[in-house]
Amino acid sequence: MTDHVSGKSIVITGAGGGFGRLVAQKAAARGARVTCGDIDADAAQATADAIVAAGGTAQALAADVTQPDQVKALVQAAVSAYGAVDVMVNNAGIMPLAFFSDHPTAHAAWLKCIDINIKGVLNGMIAAHDPMIAAGRGQIVNISSIYGNFPVIGAAAYGASKAAVNFLSESFRLETRGRIKVTTVKPTGVPATGLGAGVINREAVVGILGYNMPAYGELAAAMRDGSVAPEKMDAGQMDYQSLAPEHIADAVIHAIDQPWGVSIGEVTVRAAGDHFIL
Repeated sequence: MTDHVSGKSIVITGAGGGFGRLVAQKAAARGARVTCGDIDADAAQATADAIVAAGGTAQALAADVTQPDQVKALVQAAVSAYGAVDVMVNNAGIMPLAFFSDHPTAHAAWLKCIDINIKGVLNGMIAAHDPMIAAGRGQIVNISSIYGNFPVIGAAAYGASKAAVNFLSESFRLETRGRIKVTTVKPTGVPATGLGAGVINREAVVGILGYNMPAYGELAAAMRDGSVAPEKMDAGQMDYQSLAPEHIADAVIHAIDQPWGVSIGEVTVRAAGDHFIL
């Protein structure tokens, strides 16, 4: 089989943990040269150090995706070190779920969500645009969400931010066709990434669960107390219900692992037994 990951220069935002760290590690294990960006410089460096310790090639920079100059510097570091930016993975994001009635405590987080989830992705695409166009090829991978599919209660700001990612991605693809390909990855709920730490109101998850809210609550309680049925946590079983982050990372790698002329435009990854209605 032909390997389309090895040798590529891949830039990843939010690479200090979650999906970003996993993508960085998996790509490097396949021979990619990885540039890890994160607002937490120590976390980004820890990812790069782990990759190098395992025999891979990586570097790390502090990068606040809300600051265009920092994202451009991240991309330029990849070009300087590895000669190109072949793939830009715009992964950094937060998820401040809350109802409109929660605005006294949620408003600041919603504004931060807009800055990171929308402006951050836009900044990443802009930073990668010119070097990719100059090289005549490149790939943008934007991490969206099923929340961007349809508006639901409890997720107005977050869902809108991910719908914006979808629009930005498709517009970029149309403008750069034949030179830059674009992949939009839509995860469902993935508890182990730590993304849920940004949720303002835990009840706001009802929008994505609907009539499955009681069953999801039972699963969450069983996971907390260790009584969950093994098959619900086993990816080899059809009733797998809590998706592990590695499956999202594998989808990103799969999208990258294609010939330059083949573009996987959109991927939704969910556990076969998950409770999410979007």
